[in-house]
Amino acid sequence: MAKEEYDLIVVGAGVTGLAAAMYAARLELRTLCLGSSSGSEFPVGGVITTTNIVENYPGFIKLTGEELADKIKAHALSYPLVTIKEEKVEKIDKKGKGFFVKTKENEYSGKTILFATGTKWRKLEVPGSMEFENKGIFYCALCDSPMYKNKITAVVGGSDSAAKDALVLAEHAKKVFIIIRKDNMTAEPVNVKRIAAKKNIEIINNANIVEIKGDSRLRKIILDREFNGKKELDVDGLLVDIGHIPLSDLAKKLGVKTNNHNEIVIDHRTSETNVPGVFAAGDVADKPFKQAITGVAEGCTAAYSAFEYLKRDIEE
Repeated sequence: MAKEEYDLIVVGAGVTGLAAAMYAARLELRTLCLGSSSGSEFPVGGVITTTNIVENYPGFIKLTGEELADKIKAHALSYPLVTIKEEKVEKIDKKGKGFFVKTKENEYSGKTILFATGTKWRKLEVPGSMEFENKGIFYCALCDSPMYKNKITAVVGGSDSAAKDALVLAEHAKKVFIIIRKDNMTAEPVNVKRIAAKKNIEIINNANIVEIKGDSRLRKIILDREFNGKKELDVDGLLVDIGHIPLSDLAKKLGVKTNNHNEIVIDHRTSETNVPGVFAAGDVADKPFKQAITGVAEGCTAAYSAFEYLKRDIEE
């Protein structure tokens, strides 16, 4: 099978990967951006497409995550040197100074690689959590909230993401409990205020879920402390929002260094990894502040660094 050749192959087609592809094309690099079909790892558009409202991306006062991803994708595709394909990457090998990327459908040759693979949802590992996944346990507020209209639900997690998901869920559910391990949520102040103003949201602090119970569907969550006189909480649905796991396995198999959180270790000035010609950006990389805008910036930095890397190679 003949391998299509590219200057840069971007693994991951979220906003970070799409922005990197756009910027690489501006630098006249022939660029391939690979993302899986919706619902898979590295989905085209990325996890931001499951966000109902984005209010912290400069230039847009308010838009949906899907709208933001679509705008960046359209910008990337405005350059003829950009190709975006919905194909899952199965393997990457280093051959000499270049790389071979294998998907189920095709094989590609790239002079440089950028990992913009992002993260996946961290799952709640307690008895019953696997049994009731997709039977009351869910991860996407925007996708699944309409199913819980006028029902009693809970969100586990204290982050800003959990706060925003609870607000989305509260537009449909009769009641939303937010279960957090600490005294207070770590959400942005504006979202803490919005939650406080919602009459159908109630926070259960200093609590952990220790078990999930039900029949054909989730019916109860068991806490490690009493709430209103009992440890059992009757709910129809549970949204799990307890963080994310970096999708760095492909990079590690290539010899790319990761930290103890499985994040890819990069030079924060250039987005370079320890493997020459390999870059990383966005949520999979080891920067503590992870937002769409920071991922987009890192993607553009990585594209420029790939351009500089290739230019040095030609000069040498």
